[in-house]
Amino acid sequence: MVEHQLRGRDVVDERVLAAMERVPRELFVPERLQRRAYEDAALPIGEGQTISQPYMVARIAEALALTGNEHVLDVGTGSGYQAAVLAELAGEVDTIERIPALAEQARDNLKAAGYERVQVHVGDGSQGLAARAPFSAIAVAAAAPELPQTLYEQLELRGRLVVPVGRRGVQQLQVIVRSPEGPAVLRSVPCRFVPLLGEEGF
Repeated sequence: MVEHQLRGRDVVDERVLAAMERVPRELFVPERLQRRAYEDAALPIGEGQTISQPYMVARIAEALALTGNEHVLDVGTGSGYQAAVLAELAGEVDTIERIPALAEQARDNLKAAGYERVQVHVGDGSQGLAARAPFSAIAVAAAAPELPQTLYEQLELRGRLVVPVGRRGVQQLQVIVRSPEGPAVLRSVPCRFVPLLGEEGF
């Protein structure tokens, strides 16, 4: 997975590649799909949700430009896989999921994989997690129709928000930096994510 899907497709951050190698992805997919865990594909995890393809998780992690000490918010916990990758790269990780059953499943998956320090919360991810803000970085694993303003406001100055933005079915992965002048969009690549549901989602 790391050599062919990531390193072979322009993911160059060695810390991200090492993190992707360490996290046991098979522990974050349903048992019946474990043989497909390392395919370059999003896989169903129940409740109409998916675990993102490894390439997009790596792209999001790389875009956050983490150095190891940051406090990160992961929006759209799903099975907990992206939170586990971020836990390998940051100092502290909070993750929020709107579906209680998935949040509980993610807690179990994270515990089984050795990432018990990741804090799993249930709530509207589009509203972030004000009680734990500000964050050095925020990763969103679902598509928003436009920049979620509340998430942006929960960033530290110079913090990064990585979020798919666009209409259902086709989006751009945007990297937004909080600056004194307002949101600065660094770059974006085409992507397809499940919709972000909630107050500032679809």
